[in-house]
Amino acid sequence: METPSKSNIGRKISRIRELRGMKQEALAQALGVSQQTVSTMENSEDIDEVRLKDVAEALGVSLEALKNFSEEAVFTFFNTFNDNSSNNGVAGHANHCSFNPLDKLMEVVEENKKLYERLLEAEKEKVGYLERLLGK
Repeated sequence: METPSKSNIGRKISRIRELRGMKQEALAQALGVSQQTVSTMENSEDIDEVRLKDVAEALGVSLEALKNFSEEAVFTFFNTFNDNSSNNGVAGHANHCSFNPLDKLMEVVEENKKLYERLLEAEKEKVGYLERLLGK
């Protein structure tokens, strides 16, 4: 099993961003940096704690979740939905998941993407309003 390490923190950021349905440009805008900066960050082995906290917040996860993320854990979690153990439930009827967990995950990702886009649009409107107030 892979142990959490800072050596792949950039890859963790990239995978969580992808799972959330977020493009590098969106993460860059949320962080107030360029897309190239996000790309560099995602290829980095180490990121300072303050930046890492900002990234976690922008991705909508806790700092600990970001640091400890592992694809293996994600797959293990979803594989438990299809556990073929000897526990067959009441009267021998198997307790099987009535939905595809990956489809459910994609629904959640899509909902989060829509929410993020609405929040982004609201922020753009605020910026436009403030620029008009300042007379730009």
